[in-house]
Amino acid sequence: MWLGTKPSGRAWLNRLPGLVETARKRFDLQSVGPPFTGGYVSLVLPARRGSENVALKLQFVHRESRHEADALELWNGEGACRLLDQDPELGALLLERCRPGRYLAEATDTDQLSILANLLHKLLVPAQAPFTPLNQEAAGWVSSIEKDWRAAGRPCEKQLVDAAIAAVEDLESEETGSVLLHQDLHGHNILSAEREPWLAIDPKPLVGDPAFALSPIVRSFEFGHTRTASLYRLDRLSEELELDRDRARLWTIAQTMAWAFDSMYSEKHFQTCRWLMSG
Repeated sequence: MWLGTKPSGRAWLNRLPGLVETARKRFDLQSVGPPFTGGYVSLVLPARRGSENVALKLQFVHRESRHEADALELWNGEGACRLLDQDPELGALLLERCRPGRYLAEATDTDQLSILANLLHKLLVPAQAPFTPLNQEAAGWVSSIEKDWRAAGRPCEKQLVDAAIAAVEDLESEETGSVLLHQDLHGHNILSAEREPWLAIDPKPLVGDPAFALSPIVRSFEFGHTRTASLYRLDRLSEELELDRDRARLWTIAQTMAWAFDSMYSEKHFQTCRWLMSG
């Protein structure tokens, strides 16, 4: 787990058994099962509350996930799992259980992009405070990306770093609409469910330019890691959602590079940006 590499994360991991028990009592849960796999900054466990199947999420609260509960409340089940209860002091969320819980990334027998377009039609709702503005977040990328590149041992050509910085500078020169953005909407953050066929989970919410909403999808190599597949996602979704294709392309370059140096899939992200720079 990524948290094990950070002193504050290790301290949180050591507290987890007590947090689980405290949250079980706080939410009056009859049972809590073994955790789901795949978490990087949270622990999610199946649970029962009365006759209801729910999910208990314990978060290592940090900047990107700080307003997850607010986002889920605003969506109110439209395109995303429902928030049933929360305890901010514990960093605990009680969530609708998505069953059967199949990842969209694994649903190769479906039109995955059609599902994503349908979800985004529901998720891109007007929003303001308390969410972090996209432009503010992007300013942080600009200030740190070259430093992160150097700290990582310069794992890619400097041209990619310069392109990400230039993209943010170009994008910030124009005002756009302000909508709620799920900045991590990839194929393992969308689950099959009973109430709706597919629901988004685990938002790292921002507010700002709707074109940014395509960024996590375009770079999602689980939907196909080729130049053709990446540009097809960009072309099709920008057309179906009536979003500015070039702004979506630039936002994808910017966020992909900003997140790449702390990822185990860095080289794939670098390659995606190379394709987008020429596309």
